[in-house]
Amino acid sequence: MSDLVEAMSVPVSDDAPVPMWRQRLRIFAGNKLALVSCVYIVILAVACFLIPHLHPTNQTNQAIAFNTPQNEPPSAQHWLGTDSNGFDELGRIFFAGEYSLTLGFLAGVITIVVGTLYGMVAGFFGGIVDTVLMRLIDAFLSIPYLFLLLTLITIFGRSTVFLISIIGLTGWWGNARIIRGDALLIRNLDYANAAVSMGAGKWHIIRRHVFPNSISNIVTVATFSVADAILFLSALGFLGLGIQTPNTDWGTMLQTGAEQIQNGYWWEVYPLAIVFVLVVVAINYIGDALRDAFEVRLLER
Repeated sequence: MSDLVEAMSVPVSDDAPVPMWRQRLRIFAGNKLALVSCVYIVILAVACFLIPHLHPTNQTNQAIAFNTPQNEPPSAQHWLGTDSNGFDELGRIFFAGEYSLTLGFLAGVITIVVGTLYGMVAGFFGGIVDTVLMRLIDAFLSIPYLFLLLTLITIFGRSTVFLISIIGLTGWWGNARIIRGDALLIRNLDYANAAVSMGAGKWHIIRRHVFPNSISNIVTVATFSVADAILFLSALGFLGLGIQTPNTDWGTMLQTGAEQIQNGYWWEVYPLAIVFVLVVVAINYIGDALRDAFEVRLLER
């Protein structure tokens, strides 16, 4: 017992290695723009999910909205005015943000999971497997993405689940090519060859070597995939193919506001446009910081 107490009382040397998680946190914290972006995303997400419940405004009942002044400028009662349907604009930004952020995040997760698995299998196995899988990717990439989304949504409808699935399952093609490049490189490195010579299976090498050493690109691509999913959802909403009423999304709101901007109703476009642009920019800054944080070459040994 005395030996254990003495061991615990020994001071840690200044030369002791810094844990990797602490190094990554320090690298991420060194990017001030990323920290500001994290604060903005967290505040916006909390506002979108909580404010509609803490301070409810009518966003779904069209009959009640007709009794509210339409296109009313900002006032003490409606801080950002009302839209052409009589809905409170500020409350609608948060109401639509709940759907835009949720659908964008879920679609981004699907995109990165499918793209990572597909790219790793293609790059690591190589040969005929890589050739076939990559030719399929080339065929998919030859189809205009937005045109494909419009076609599928027109045929199968635009339920919330379908929007998440279609954006997630059609947005991973470019991600797969990036991850494939990492797998092609890593499978020929010395430690991968040593694992093969020791009898390690292919899936073991993918799990223990290819995936951990590709995590920098995976995390970066994941954050960009979320931003892309939000953009594509908003593009569909702007074209009138977004979330079905009575729900709404930011793209649908922008489409409605764009019809009124020529009448001088700026509050129906500019506040939402600022929120939307800052979300995409913030996610990109976070992605850049995460890429640096997970870059092995920046860590101390």
